[in-house]
Amino acid sequence: MEMVEGETGTAESAEARVVTAGEGEREPHPSDSLRTFGAVVQALREHAGLSRTELGDLVQYSKHTVESVELGRRMPDEEFVERAEGALGNTGALRKAAGHLSRGEVGLAAWFRRWARLERKAVSLHTYECRLVPGLLQSEAYARAVFDNSIPLLTDEQIEDQLTARMERQRMMRERPTVPFSFIVEEHVFRRRLGGVEVHASMLDHVLELTAPRNVTLQVVPMDLEFHGCLDGPVQLLETPDGKRLGYSEGQQNGRLISAPKEVSLLCRRCETLRSQALNPKESRDLLERLRGEL
Repeated sequence: MEMVEGETGTAESAEARVVTAGEGEREPHPSDSLRTFGAVVQALREHAGLSRTELGDLVQYSKHTVESVELGRRMPDEEFVERAEGALGNTGALRKAAGHLSRGEVGLAAWFRRWARLERKAVSLHTYECRLVPGLLQSEAYARAVFDNSIPLLTDEQIEDQLTARMERQRMMRERPTVPFSFIVEEHVFRRRLGGVEVHASMLDHVLELTAPRNVTLQVVPMDLEFHGCLDGPVQLLETPDGKRLGYSEGQQNGRLISAPKEVSLLCRRCETLRSQALNPKESRDLLERLRGEL
């Protein structure tokens, strides 16, 4: 399975209005603005006689990030632009070029793109996950470990594309401080040492950091729970600006956007039941801090 960021296609049920993956959809190419900005960074770097590793050291980003920016696969943040501007001569070219950047959808699964667009405008987001740390909470090292475990194996370029998409999607956690983000995650997910001890430790630190703001709620479902309200698998829910509730569920190489009111209502009831069964937010943070202390 190719692990692309997904967490729609052409078939739509009249009753459930569920959108599934389309066979013919292809991944999009990087936007022209990202490619152009990347070419400017590369030209200035080469003119300065720097390797990607050397520029990465100067701007305090990895060489993989520098490469992704130069190839137009990653949207540079403000810190990258400012540090690169200083390291590459203060010509003003990067600041001006950055003002014309637009994000593409490289690395997003075809069946996930519509949901990803809805997320950016949602007034609330809820996620229940029982397989992995939710994409919105993954550290970069943890996300890389997820993609490294893909079957069939991904190329380095595919991994970078999908890592970029995941980190870009996560930016809204910091950019939207008044939007409620709610997560319910199974305890065993936080105990699995995917990628090794160091990756596991950085993941726990990252989750604790991202769930600290008052608009973010994390609840852990304990392993010794005797009753469980959501045994049918992971689910995501959101509310649109006009008050409509939508759901999303995902399996192996497919996903579905759910808009039928009855089905969405059922998913909401299941998640609310599970919320009452999970540890409260303080108990959940205490558990993660204990797990972190055990490493």
